Amino acid sequence: MERWKLYAFAAALFAGLTAVVAKAGLKTIGADLGLAVRTTFVFLFTIAAVLLLTDTSKAAATLHAAGWKAIALLALSALTTTLSWICYYRAMHEGTVSYVSLVDKGSILVTLALSVMVLGEPFTWRLAGGAVLVTAGLLVLAGGK
Repeated sequence: MERWKLYAFAAALFAGLTAVVAKAGLKTIGADLGLAVRTTFVFLFTIAAVLLLTDTSKAAATLHAAGWKAIALLALSALTTTLSWICYYRAMHEGTVSYVSLVDKGSILVTLALSVMVLGEPFTWRLAGGAVLVTAGLLVLAGGK
């Protein structure tokens, strides 16, 4: 199996664990404060991973070579991540984590559309079938509870 697939499955596993552990942590803490605490730890763990797993002597040169556009796009990604997480944590605090997480995974439909339109990635019948199934699942959830 290709390495990227292993990373993708690991990401799905950790994301699933994240939702349940976060919901448990939000029992006595509000959504926004809980998100701030979590994000602080994400930042610290990410910095530790960079220091331990990458060649830090090349980091400044890599950032400089990347240019302002790449940095601006990553900043925009950080903004959209922040907005997503604020909404997700508020929804999780008030709702059922299983429903919230499933609806949140509907973001794949936005990702799929934008990856084709903006990045020029190929749109295949396999992707179309997956998108139809995800949409059907979201419609089932929207009609429930």
